[in-house]
Amino acid sequence: MSTDAKQLRRIAFASLIGTMVEWYDFYIYGTAAALALGDLFFPSLSPIAQTLSAFATFAIGFIARPLGGIVFGHLGDRIGRKYVLMLTLLMMGGSTFLIGLLPDYGTIGVAAPILLVLLRFLQGIAVGGEWGGAALLSVERAPANRRTFYGSFTQIGSPLGLLLAAGVFAVVQAISGPGMHSWGWRIPFLLSVFLIAIGQFVRSRIEEQPVPGERAKPAGLPLGTVLREHWAAVLLGTGAMVVTLTGFYLSTTFLTSYGTKQLGYSSGELLTGTMLVAVIQILALPLAAMLADKRGRLPVILAGTVVSALLAVPLFSLADTGIVGLLWLGMILYNIGRSLIYGPLPAFAAALFPATVRFTGISLCYQLAGILGGGIAPLIAVALSSGGATLPVALYLAAMAVLSGACVLVIRYRTGTDHLAAEPAGEQLQRGSTVDR
Repeated sequence: MSTDAKQLRRIAFASLIGTMVEWYDFYIYGTAAALALGDLFFPSLSPIAQTLSAFATFAIGFIARPLGGIVFGHLGDRIGRKYVLMLTLLMMGGSTFLIGLLPDYGTIGVAAPILLVLLRFLQGIAVGGEWGGAALLSVERAPANRRTFYGSFTQIGSPLGLLLAAGVFAVVQAISGPGMHSWGWRIPFLLSVFLIAIGQFVRSRIEEQPVPGERAKPAGLPLGTVLREHWAAVLLGTGAMVVTLTGFYLSTTFLTSYGTKQLGYSSGELLTGTMLVAVIQILALPLAAMLADKRGRLPVILAGTVVSALLAVPLFSLADTGIVGLLWLGMILYNIGRSLIYGPLPAFAAALFPATVRFTGISLCYQLAGILGGGIAPLIAVALSSGGATLPVALYLAAMAVLSGACVLVIRYRTGTDHLAAEPAGEQLQRGSTVDR
């Protein structure tokens, strides 16, 4: 193994573990919002209003993410990836730890939900800068014919973080029993301090290097350049990504809340299903990325949108049976299909923008898709399912898949070729895509 190959694997590992820590923090909030935060921080509301309020604070984190993408994308495009990623990790972990210490409404009154919203906003800003930088660490250094595979390590960090978060919650629930609602939910937040230390150590060992193909002088204001010269790539990239984020949050976070409150599943059964999804994705994501390196990213991503559309109704129909094994089967099958989109996503996004604005461009796409798919989608799903029917939710999810598939086809049409296949000599990644031309 050459020195360069060793460094590339070290970078991929840093992308994976850093993203794992970031998403652990993000996922435990989503789980706590589904299980405990509603009546602890919004006790004067009805049960449905409590759920909506808890998910509204969840949505605030997504609303903050584009701001984080803009701020940290600017810094990442101007000064490099490494130190920006260390800062996002510290901000995310610190906010998460403080949520674990936050008194509830019964202790400090209205200040409790206000502080919860503030800390959630800071979490969102941090995550807004995390994904783009972590993805580019691997994608920009990889050889052209392996770029999608190495980019998928950033994505693998997501189910690893989910698996860790769900596992910690399951253990805490078993230990705390009835105390899970009053104090047990705080433990996963407090444990994040140890993960911050691990992530910071790993990322501190990465060497900052010039981006291949980067011009000598970076864009003066990357956001302005992206919006002025690459607005079509932003719109199409956002649309292409939206189904994978919508699908994840509806098949895990929303389903955790709906399944426990409406369908009679225990929280442990839902957490087990979420952990099974994570294990399957850890295997499926690199396989999807390798397939995309061989056959092209656009065909694989397009296939993922078709599968996601076809499995949306079965996902919720199996959950509605009340049989836990069928619930898990629906969750697993749907997320295998979703992996066809999520695995190739970093390399797909990187090819849409030139090097000098790439951090800003891909962060903006991903975080805007996060607002639509992760922030707004659970709120829409709660409203659509208020009458006890999940078919409207399933059709909404299928519609998001159709939207993403349409955006992928437009990208294919505008470029006139599968420019998201493995590019010879990496030329396409260096120049940026032809989406805007």
